[in-house]
Amino acid sequence: MLNFSKINIILIYVIFLFVSFFAILNFQNSNNQFIDKKLNLGLDLQGGSYLLLEINSNPLIKEKIQSKVIPIKKLLKDNNLSYSNFKINSSNLTFSINDTKKFETLFFSRKDNELNPYIDNYNSFELDFEVANSNIIKIFFSKYGLLTINNAALKQSIEIVRRRIDDIGTKEPTILQRGDKRILVELPGLKDPERIKSLLGKTAQLNFRLVSDNVEFGVEKLISEIGEELNVSKRIIMSGENLIDAQPNFNNQSNQPTVSFTLDRLGAQKFGRTTTDSVGKRLAIVLDGKIISAPTINEPITSGNGMISGNFSFQEATDLALLLRSGALPTPLSVVEERTVGPDLGADSIKKGITSLIIGFILVIFFMIYKYKIFGLIANLALVANLTMLIGVLTILEATLTLPGIAGIILTVGMAVDANVLIFERIKEELKTEKSIIHAFDIGYSKAKITVLDANITTLIAAIILFAFGSGPVKGFAITLGIGIVTTLYSAYFLARHLTSFIILNKKKDKVNI
Repeated sequence: MLNFSKINIILIYVIFLFVSFFAILNFQNSNNQFIDKKLNLGLDLQGGSYLLLEINSNPLIKEKIQSKVIPIKKLLKDNNLSYSNFKINSSNLTFSINDTKKFETLFFSRKDNELNPYIDNYNSFELDFEVANSNIIKIFFSKYGLLTINNAALKQSIEIVRRRIDDIGTKEPTILQRGDKRILVELPGLKDPERIKSLLGKTAQLNFRLVSDNVEFGVEKLISEIGEELNVSKRIIMSGENLIDAQPNFNNQSNQPTVSFTLDRLGAQKFGRTTTDSVGKRLAIVLDGKIISAPTINEPITSGNGMISGNFSFQEATDLALLLRSGALPTPLSVVEERTVGPDLGADSIKKGITSLIIGFILVIFFMIYKYKIFGLIANLALVANLTMLIGVLTILEATLTLPGIAGIILTVGMAVDANVLIFERIKEELKTEKSIIHAFDIGYSKAKITVLDANITTLIAAIILFAFGSGPVKGFAITLGIGIVTTLYSAYFLARHLTSFIILNKKKDKVNI
């Protein structure tokens, strides 16, 4: 156990120096970073905003139930079922039918509890129905169907929220699912929470529609940003799904900020066809039910590129471009909880955490030197190396350090010493019976290895479970604890063991005081 080949020695210290190099990067000037790696501070340490968002899936359910109208009508027609009073409600469809028994047989085959294959092609347990007043059928989403819609909307909302926040440039945001309808957003160091709330609160449903001169069927009145009331066709020429890119720009002629956009092939074809057929007409650009711009089509636009102009500030143009790039939310989002952590509170937390770490570190150092003399000094050097490597690994991962993370580091200090205490106590026992000092140290390290590994592996399993099933601060604690265990074993069984072997092999005949 005390013999090291030259290759092993080189490897041990190369790995240590490599990882330690990343720890040093945290102390470099941010303006002179040659490697952009740094340990980030969490919300509780540097301040920032905490937002709890909730999706409202009701509009999506209404949209989805409307999409079932054509398949259901086709089913009724194909099977010679007469229906009347077909009504589309916010969460269900109702209609009168001449033969409810036949409809029930068609819709749900009770044999083997499976859906009728005809319906299964497009519904698959998504819909359910009930019969009211002997001949009125009400069709609605089943619990499974509602759960499927909700889960899909939540996952898509999380992805779009992430895109919007990343586009702003917020460093190390935490975006997590909470329950079945909520999204947790933590934004460390955020200085403008109102802007984020505004961006996340907009659904960003964009569409292009023609303005009509007359009030007629299929036309609705919408108000523009400047208060102008326009009759806008309900027919959507093109939606935001056809946008590839959107960027803020500046129009030198009007001296106004604008948003330039690029369309995909299908969008360019639709836009080109409409602008060709509608020269001289106005085109309403509608965002979340409000007209943001209604320019006149002066000439056909077939290039797939366009421009949205309006009464924008440059910040508003930038935010609009961001919303269009990130895509529309499937459902509206509302802020149900908001907290702001000030930087002063974060600075106080860092100060207290570092003070605790330093006090614990100093006490451990004095105890180890008092108890184990020169070998206590080796254990202390291994402890410093352990902490350096722990910070280095966290920096490589660009992890976010929180207060629970600092607690994990402090716990690592105790555990790192514990490994060396077990080894040295075992060596003491061996020195009582062994005449050879080298043999006593060798056996001591060998026999203590199982105990040290068992103690650390069980703690590592606990850390993995905490990481897998915990969230937020619990994950932060689990990460630092898990990495700390690995660096502890490395520093004890490679660095400290090599330094110990160096002393023992050079004091073969001298008495060793431990």
